[in-house]
Amino acid sequence: MTTTAEYPGELECDVTLPDRRQLHIRPLRPDEEGPVRELDARLSMRTRYLRFLSPMPALPDSLLRLLVTVDYRCRLSLIAEVEASGRREVIALGSFGAIDSGTAEVGLVVSDAWQRQGIGTILARAILRAAEDRGFARFVAHLLWGEHGDAASAQTASATSSPAGARQVRPKSRSSGECLRKRGGRRRRSVARLPE
Repeated sequence: MTTTAEYPGELECDVTLPDRRQLHIRPLRPDEEGPVRELDARLSMRTRYLRFLSPMPALPDSLLRLLVTVDYRCRLSLIAEVEASGRREVIALGSFGAIDSGTAEVGLVVSDAWQRQGIGTILARAILRAAEDRGFARFVAHLLWGEHGDAASAQTASATSSPAGARQVRPKSRSSGECLRKRGGRRRRSVARLPE
């Protein structure tokens, strides 16, 4: 059985979105189901299908357990939260899980209301950086080709397709275009727009 490493507080950061709203990114704690259930409740069937490549009315308990079983070394999930009505609302989840000692499978989902605002890109960079910092050099992501946002994926990744239309995407190394600054013990990011 794998033991859980110390909570990686260095992965917590605040990001100022182009519309000046603040996004807080933090690691999911082991067995912290609430935020994942909260996010899942706001996903449309289409978004859930695009993330998990399977039609499902709600996230099954077995998949939920897989997402929240983190050890911060071989399995890690990051959530993105915004302040709404005096409380934090979870709007996105990014995760990686080791396939072998050098390869990790990555996944990402952004709540429908928050899509197309660069949050997926911010979270993808954060989860890839966390995986790289833990020794992973190769990444695999599965997605359906032809959906919005794939042009950006194609620019930063090599991809192969299956006969069913799913794509296996292998992101290239970190891209630049993001400034990191330490402020108040946590990183803050200013996000540069990716070329269209």
